Formats: sequence, C-alpha cells, structure tokens
Amino acid sequence: MIPIGVVTVSDRASAGVYEDKGGPGIESALTAILATPWRPVRRVIPDVRATIEAALIELADVERCSLILTTGGTGPAPRDVTPEATEAVCERVMPGFGELMRTKSLLEVPTAILSRQTAGLRGTSLIVNLPGKPSAIRTCLDAVFPAIPYCLDLIGGDRLDTNPEVCLAFRPRS
Repeated sequence: MIPIGVVTVSDRASAGVYEDKGGPGIESALTAILATPWRPVRRVIPDVRATIEAALIELADVERCSLILTTGGTGPAPRDVTPEATEAVCERVMPGFGELMRTKSLLEVPTAILSRQTAGLRGTSLIVNLPGKPSAIRTCLDAVFPAIPYCLDLIGGDRLDTNPEVCLAFRPRS
C-alpha cells in the first residue's frame, strides 16, 4: 500500500479543542479518487512553521510519501504559515497547483482569493497545500488531481492510478 502524507495544520485540532475534519476530508476524497491501494500517514500539528517543516521533511525523507497533502494554514491570518513552511522545504515550487485551486474555488466563494495554497517538490515527493474546509478540499483535489499521477511519474515517485469514474488522470501516450 502506497503511503500518502495527510497533514492537518491547526492549533485547535492539534490541542484537541475540536475534531480534525480536514484530514478526514482529504482521506475521503482520496478513497473516491484513487484506484491504487494506499494508506494515510497522518499528522495533526499546530500552526508553527518549524513543526510544519519538520513534519513535511519526515513524511518525504523518512516515511517516503511521494504525495503529501496538507490542510489548513493557507489563509492570511498571522499564524497561517503552511505555504512558507512548504516553500522552505521544497527544492522547486509548482505554482500552477495554487493557481488552479484558486480559480476553481473562486467559482464557489469570493473569499477564495484570500487563499495562499501552493505546491512544491522535495526529492521524489509532491507536497500540495489544501484549504481547511472539507468541501473546499474536494473542490481543490478534483481540480488538480488529474495532473498529480503524471507529476509523480516525472519526479520518480510512486505510481498512482485513479478511478476513471471519478478522476481521469492525464498521462501521455507512450
């Protein structure tokens, strides 16, 4: 089973003040989208940049997750530092992911312009920042997931196949 990092960034969820809904939202979406057997490697951590960076590094370098999805910490509030942590641990930024997620989200809510989601590459891992709300997570994953399997192929990550009834992944014909 392919490990996929699922990181919830939330002071309150990590402290047990409220139930994490973002991580389960990611897992629910992946269950529908993926045909490849996979398992979540979960982390629920506070909005602390060093903690976020350490979790992303561990998931990429130690747990060997080719795909790491974060939820939360992408807004304009002072403690929202997930994009900065992601960019700090990545060798290359993939701005098209954030651009497409914002474009799709703007069709549903005008405040999507406040979102700072991004994505980047660390070795053979793709890290994608998602919003915190489960419905927004699904909107964003539906938008970008068709490109994720091919991206992982190009960087030497795990092969992910999608359920074609839910998501048609793009791969060039050989």
